[in-house]
Amino acid sequence: MDKKLLVGLFLLLALPAFADQVVLKNGDRLSGTITKSDGKELVIKTEFEGDVTVKFDAIQTFTSTGDLNVSLGGKTVVGPVTTNGDNLVVTTKTAGPVEAPKASVTMVRSPAEEAAYQKSLHPGLLEGWNGGLNVGFALTAGNSETKNLNIGFNATRTGFHDKLVLYETSIYSSTGKIALQPISPSQTTADSHGGGIRYDRDFAGRVFGFVSGDFFSNSLQNLDLRYILGGGIGYHAIKKPNTTLDLLAGVNYTHESFSDLANPNAPPDFYNHSDSTAALTVGDNFTHKIGKNSVFTQSFLLYPSFSQVNIAPLAPTPDEQRVLRGAVNLGFVTKFNKWLGWQLTLSDVFDNHPIVSVPPIERNDITFATGLNISFTH
Repeated sequence: MDKKLLVGLFLLLALPAFADQVVLKNGDRLSGTITKSDGKELVIKTEFEGDVTVKFDAIQTFTSTGDLNVSLGGKTVVGPVTTNGDNLVVTTKTAGPVEAPKASVTMVRSPAEEAAYQKSLHPGLLEGWNGGLNVGFALTAGNSETKNLNIGFNATRTGFHDKLVLYETSIYSSTGKIALQPISPSQTTADSHGGGIRYDRDFAGRVFGFVSGDFFSNSLQNLDLRYILGGGIGYHAIKKPNTTLDLLAGVNYTHESFSDLANPNAPPDFYNHSDSTAALTVGDNFTHKIGKNSVFTQSFLLYPSFSQVNIAPLAPTPDEQRVLRGAVNLGFVTKFNKWLGWQLTLSDVFDNHPIVSVPPIERNDITFATGLNISFTH
């Protein structure tokens, strides 16, 4: 027989000896590269089947040809791994063989998985982000001319002990020519914008601190800008892979400014108004993953003011009231694939004593939007 053929056959038969081995209690054998385990399941990357996940309790023996990072009974050791009965043996370079029961294993990571894990603990400023862009657009022409555009953006950067959240929402709508109405000037029917940022930092178990800033404007309300700067403490009431619930409590400083408000007592006079107040912050943030492709989100924030403020400064009798503001947001996203999906959002920004103007400003500002969702991960 040709020597080259013999060498080839020898190398082919020897390949399993250079791969990690997992032998199950039912006699099945897997060869490949062990990548990770959480003590409940083990993942091995095979040549033909890709990643294969097996129950840790179903493993009879496993052996690695290269180093693995293994947590045994609270300490982490590094080295090739073999089994000895019900024990696991890690041959370290410094302390020699370290043996412990397989039941004490809480983590196994390959060098690549360990490097990725360490990087996740200290991501760069531009790393670890995920989120989505929501876009909805409608247009009519002919007998009537209307335009409607809604845009939403959210991004979350989650670290080992902290989280940074950014968001922005805008909605714009206008009407133009309408059939059978010879004079129908273009009119803006919606023009509102909102955005914000929140930073959370865990400091004791499920307790975390947060700081936030929220910003709003609405041209139809003549609201130039309302900003709410606050901070406080939160509690991770639910912290599971598919469900999270955070409870929030703190204080905030709110400032708002209006321009060109119609004076109801002296038409057609106009006036400008601005005020500031300190208030409490109470609320929650809830997220629940439904199946593999859908996510429901809900947030509720309430801002009861500490002091009385003058709501109608030009009224014959000043209207001193305690202001209660808040916002409720509901969202649902279902994905078609990794980057494209469909979204529904419903929000209500409310103020129990809106500024006086003609026509009157409503207490509730409700928006509903739907459209495409474009997801991203970095």
